[in-house]
Amino acid sequence: MTSEQEIEQLKSENALLREQVASQAALIAQLIERIQALEERLSQDSHNSSKPPSSDGFVRPPKKRSLRKASGKKAGGQTGHPGQALRQVEKPDEIITYLPDQCQKCHSDLSELTPLAQYEPRQVFELPAPYRLEVVEHRAYSRRCPSCQTHTQANFPQQLTNWVQYGPGIKALATYLVNYQLLPYGRASELLNDLYSAQISPGTLAMWVAECAEQLAESETAIKTAISGATVLHCDETGLYVEGKRQWLHVGSTSKLTYYAAHPKRGKAATTDIDVLPHFKGVAVHDGYASYQSYDGCEHALCNAHHLRELTFIHEQFAQDWAGQFKKLLTDLKAEVEAAKAADQTSLSKERLAEYEQRYQTLLEVGLAANPPPSPSPPLVHPAKRGRVKQSKAKNLLDRLDKHRRQVLRFAYRFEVPFDNNQAERDIRMVKVQQKVSGCFRTTNGAAYFCRIRGYLSSMRKQGENLLVALFEAFLGKPSLPPSLT
Repeated sequence: MTSEQEIEQLKSENALLREQVASQAALIAQLIERIQALEERLSQDSHNSSKPPSSDGFVRPPKKRSLRKASGKKAGGQTGHPGQALRQVEKPDEIITYLPDQCQKCHSDLSELTPLAQYEPRQVFELPAPYRLEVVEHRAYSRRCPSCQTHTQANFPQQLTNWVQYGPGIKALATYLVNYQLLPYGRASELLNDLYSAQISPGTLAMWVAECAEQLAESETAIKTAISGATVLHCDETGLYVEGKRQWLHVGSTSKLTYYAAHPKRGKAATTDIDVLPHFKGVAVHDGYASYQSYDGCEHALCNAHHLRELTFIHEQFAQDWAGQFKKLLTDLKAEVEAAKAADQTSLSKERLAEYEQRYQTLLEVGLAANPPPSPSPPLVHPAKRGRVKQSKAKNLLDRLDKHRRQVLRFAYRFEVPFDNNQAERDIRMVKVQQKVSGCFRTTNGAAYFCRIRGYLSSMRKQGENLLVALFEAFLGKPSLPPSLT
């Protein structure tokens, strides 16, 4: 082999080795990226992401500081709090008397003596016994007409349709247990049997729930109309299972009203069918999901509780100081807004808002400098994926804070807008409990009935109404509207 041939062979081997090294470097970069993504996923929990506390698991890292600030108040009841202590009533339902038989000093017989007017009362609040249903018989008598001798029978109340039936009280309690306390039908049936010796099957309970939902149709329409015209509307959605398939429960709520709707879709197809946001003209508070942003007929406000958790993750996981400073910016502004509200102010001064805007912009610039756009990936072992290059969580958050800064700061410019979307998250949380307890809804109608009844009960609870009374009236065919709608 000549020297020229050896040189060519070495060049060929060198090129092959370079290609292998480049391929291995690309694979290493790909694996490092995957490891980092897995580490990020493992480091996320309820305090630095949108994951629920129930997903944290049993092995938890050292407890981090809460995102909430100390109120400065002592633990326990506060001065001036009315309290809920048990108090004696003037007219008890039953009186049991105790008379002394002999003198406690000389042991003389006292059994024949009239007791003195003075006595010491002690009252016990207890359930009535025995634990059984009260049976009320309704009798419709007839009368004979003296003129034509016709027998005319009195009419029964409209709700009395059978020879034997359950009344609206037990129906209201059963519906309350299933739809508000979220007991499964089987356990609710057992409870009613234990409490009242009432042999009520789960199938009967399902019939009562359907009956209640039918009575509340107009109330649901009234609630939907009211939230469509609200000044501020909280929006959220969560997954639920209907007939074994994943669907979505959507909520629109205010401090006084709650409206639920189940739909097979999560995005704009669902919100269009539900038909609240297409007509809404107020401020929609949400987590920034794209389907909400597509409605330009209303203003938007983003949930800053989500931002605080994301900033916490970036600050702790990647040691980026700008994220901690941005958290402080948001919490400082929130505290100043709350102080202004407490002082009956309607807005912050233009100077203070300008100062916060400047801090906001400065921190954005620092964050963007620390998180530049990703460069195109080098050739990988596998063919490159189509679409945009994946960005880091920090860069995605910074882009959102930059693009939607007015929505982030909406609470500072309009005091009626809250800092976060906790109202919707509270309204949707118990639906997740229902899913954990019962697993799923067996039918589409069952999910719709639950949404209607639960929305009505949530609205009544927010306005301080007794839920059992509200359900009792619904089964009488005269459901009350939430007070704010009357």
